[in-house]
Amino acid sequence: MILDLPDTSTQDVSKKLVRLRESGGAVTLGRVLTLIISAEEGEPTESAIEATNAASREHPCRVIVVARGPRAERTRLDAQIRVGGDAGASEVVVLRLFGELADHGASVIVPFLLPDTPVVAWWPGAAPAVPSADKVGALATRRITDATASDDSVAVLARRRDGFAPGDSDLAWSRITPWRALLASALDQPPFEPITSAVVTGPSNSPGIDLLAGWLRAQLGVPVRRRAGSFEVQLDRASGPLRLEFDQNSTAVLVRPGQPDGRVAIRRRDVADCLAEELRRLDDDDIYYTALGGVSDVDRSEMP
Repeated sequence: MILDLPDTSTQDVSKKLVRLRESGGAVTLGRVLTLIISAEEGEPTESAIEATNAASREHPCRVIVVARGPRAERTRLDAQIRVGGDAGASEVVVLRLFGELADHGASVIVPFLLPDTPVVAWWPGAAPAVPSADKVGALATRRITDATASDDSVAVLARRRDGFAPGDSDLAWSRITPWRALLASALDQPPFEPITSAVVTGPSNSPGIDLLAGWLRAQLGVPVRRRAGSFEVQLDRASGPLRLEFDQNSTAVLVRPGQPDGRVAIRRRDVADCLAEELRRLDDDDIYYTALGGVSDVDRSEMP
């Protein structure tokens, strides 16, 4: 069910939420967190809500969407409440802020925060340079950005590193989780030789590929080169290189000297998958921070 409340107030929206729970049997006792989606004017919110609805089946939550409209319009709050099939396993409160109210999103959010539950902030589009210093980010214990929204992956990852605070993470990092797991598993198999260098190849403007290179640089402590081209990771060692690549069927292939190729089906992760992973662990992600630091130490001399 979707209920529109045009030109309303936070008090009226809160009262309507209570009445909906009383009449429809919707309860918040099973909500494990509050997820704030912060979007600026012109940024799509429906796709973010759809991803949240899918992720909420694993993490029931209250979703608060703060969608800022034109500052030049009359100051008002248009709200929408979604419950039942239109909200997955969550209840969604969409708050569209216009005029001067658009600059006071954090104040509008506070009455809707669930008590005694973690608060997660997510910017599906452009994010502040320092998420923890943002007024909405300051309400959250976990802050999720998405570097793929930028047209300069290296610059945005540098900003994430410089403005990092415990609790920060990025969906570009979640997208490469299967790749990192596959590489780590391969290195746990013989021959147990040290890696001497690495080469990471992928699209030139891909924060996930850059984070993968930074992760290898930070964890292995060896020179890592970044190249543009089709995806491939090569880890050099004395007996010959270990390579991770994809074949024509988009199947991950591990190529190792003297051994049969290993093939693993890795499905491309969508936003809902990545968001569900981020909500699965709400503690600080120290490995993500070390990967951010490693990005700056990667050799990009062969990049266009």
